[in-house]
Amino acid sequence: MTTQVSPTVPSDPQTYVAVQSSPEFAGLRKALRGFIFPMTVAFFIWYALYVVMSAYARDFMGTKVVGNINVAIVFGLLQFVTTFLIAWLYSRFASSKLDPVADQIRHEMESGAAK
Repeated sequence: MTTQVSPTVPSDPQTYVAVQSSPEFAGLRKALRGFIFPMTVAFFIWYALYVVMSAYARDFMGTKVVGNINVAIVFGLLQFVTTFLIAWLYSRFASSKLDPVADQIRHEMESGAAK
């Protein structure tokens, strides 16, 4: 059984090295890092705040908000909300900033491979 390569996918590894060293790819990585690192730091601080407050601010976290629902439960649920919010924001960011550049890079690479 032999492996067939699609005619639009370059088989030369140098093509990938050239794309990786291109300014477009560097800009794509910079844009990705510009979103990922700050968002990761912000979420980690938010999560650490929740953990630290659960450990050291028990009275505050135990404060009833409504019925048997206390601040700790609200903060815990907000962790899930924050996770989904970050995923939604990333999806929008990727669709508007990353995907068009990645598609352009792929198109240029595939058309260069076909030549």
